Amino acid sequence: MEPFTFTPLLANAFKFAMEKATVEGKITIGMLVVVSLFSWTVIINKALQLYKASKMSKKFYGAYRSTRDPMDLFNKNQEFPGSPAYEIYFTGAEEVAYHLKNNPVEIRQTAPLPSSNNKVPGAETDMLARTTKIKISNASFESVKVALERSVSAQAISLEKGMIVLTTAVAGGPFIGLLGTVWGVMETFSGIAIKQAASLAAMAPGVAGALIATVVGLFVAIPAMFAYNYMVTMIRNITQELDNFVTEFATAVEHTYVDNRPVSEEIADALKKMREEQQADPLIARG
Repeated sequence: MEPFTFTPLLANAFKFAMEKATVEGKITIGMLVVVSLFSWTVIINKALQLYKASKMSKKFYGAYRSTRDPMDLFNKNQEFPGSPAYEIYFTGAEEVAYHLKNNPVEIRQTAPLPSSNNKVPGAETDMLARTTKIKISNASFESVKVALERSVSAQAISLEKGMIVLTTAVAGGPFIGLLGTVWGVMETFSGIAIKQAASLAAMAPGVAGALIATVVGLFVAIPAMFAYNYMVTMIRNITQELDNFVTEFATAVEHTYVDNRPVSEEIADALKKMREEQQADPLIARG
C-alpha cells in the first residue's frame, strides 16, 4: 500500500503557472504580494485595536455609570488605556477642571437641601448639584463642548486610520491581477504568431502563467473585502456610542457643574457679594 501524501489545494497548478509566467506576470504578482502584506498588516493591527477599544470601553462605561458625579473617575485618576470613550471623557473632564480652577463661579446656598432620606429616583444627582458650591459659567461650558467635539473627531480619525489600505486592496487587487493576465495572454499570442505554431500545447503554458495573476489578485481582494466590511461596521458602532456618550457626559456636567441660575438671581448674588466686600474693606465703602 502506497503511503498517503497530502497535496495542498491548487499546489500543482500554482507551481506550473508560476514556472510558465512571463517576467511581466511575475512583476505583477510581486506587486500583489506587497499589497497583500500591507493589507494583512492593517487587518491584524486594526483587529487588535478595535478589540481593545471595545473591551476597555465597556469597562469604562460600567465604571462611569456606577457613579453620580461625572468628574469622579477624573478626580480618582482612574485610567482605561485603549478606550476611545475614556480619551474623550478625559479631554472633557480636564477642560471642566481647568475652568473650575481658573474661571470658577461661587454659588451661595439660599434654599434648604433635600433630605438624605429622600428615595425619589435621581435624588442623589439633584443633591450633588445642589451641594456643589463651585461651578462654571455657560461660556466656559461652551468651551467644554468644543473640546468634546474635537476629541470625538480625533478618535474617529484614529479608528478609521489605515482603512484606505483595505479599500485599495479590494478595488485595486483584481484590476492589477487582470492587468497581469491580459499582459501575459498578449505575450503568449504574440509568441505563437511569431512561431506560427497555433496549438493547445503551445498556448496552454502561457495562458496558465497569465491567469495566475488574476488568481493572486482575487486572493488579495477577498480577505480585504470581508475584513473591511466587518471593521467598518464595528467602527460605525463605536463611533455611535461615542456620540451618545458625549451627549450623556455633557448633560451630566451641565446639570452638576454649570451655573444655570436665572439672571436675576445671579445679579442679586453679585450685588450681595459686592456689599459684603464693601463692608469688609472700609476704603471701598468710602470710595
